[in-house]
Amino acid sequence: MSLWEALLYGLVQGLTEFLPISSTAHLRIASAFLGDKDIGAAFSAVIQLGTTAAVVIFFAKDIAQLSKASLKAIKHKNPFHSAESKTAFFVALGTLPIGIFGLLLENFIENEARSMLVVSSALLAFGILLWLSEKKGQQQRTLADMRLKDALCIGLWQAISLVPGASRSGTSITGALFSNFKRADAARYSFLLSIPSTGLAGLYKLRHFFPLGTGENWAALCLGTATAFLSGLAAIWFLMRLVRTYSLNGFAYYRVALGALLLWACLSGLMA
Repeated sequence: MSLWEALLYGLVQGLTEFLPISSTAHLRIASAFLGDKDIGAAFSAVIQLGTTAAVVIFFAKDIAQLSKASLKAIKHKNPFHSAESKTAFFVALGTLPIGIFGLLLENFIENEARSMLVVSSALLAFGILLWLSEKKGQQQRTLADMRLKDALCIGLWQAISLVPGASRSGTSITGALFSNFKRADAARYSFLLSIPSTGLAGLYKLRHFFPLGTGENWAALCLGTATAFLSGLAAIWFLMRLVRTYSLNGFAYYRVALGALLLWACLSGLMA
């Protein structure tokens, strides 16, 4: 992979990781238009470390509070010792489904599931679900109202994002909206939930790059990760401002239109 390709992929990763439009789908599309069959799940997972770092920096104050509260909760042997420790516990609990299913379905996710037919279908289907969650969700609850079943439910929604094209942020926000959480709280929880899931996935996939051993490979990987970090910061800032005032319907319409176009291209034999 050339450096300019790594730069492009990092930009796409950062801009689309936190918007509910699927970074995997857009990386898959970008690689197809550049003439590459697929950049691979490993590369896309590793450059997610850049977007994970972006979340950590953006929510540094929140993370510090959650970490401090977690230590106190451990000391008191009560995960519900405070509102912050409860949120931290629910983030950890909500990460379990994607971790379990990710390991069990790793081979399928990295191979058969990355076909453009699957990607386009997921873009379309979960775009409709995102629109429905905006329409049906009452948006009355905050993170302070979260219960154990909410954390598990949203965690299962996040696990669905293992299907390329579904979008991790998209599915987790959709699940939170269906559970009647306010849009801003749904987005904030989705960002916090991304830290362990994308961070651990990136570190796990990093093992694939150690045997490569060439300076060019590592240079491309580092450049893609750094670009994903910077563009990811911009995407987080944009989405957090947007959800305070506007709905996510624009993203839903975009997903449906793009998914339908790609699905037509696949069924017509124009794209594989």
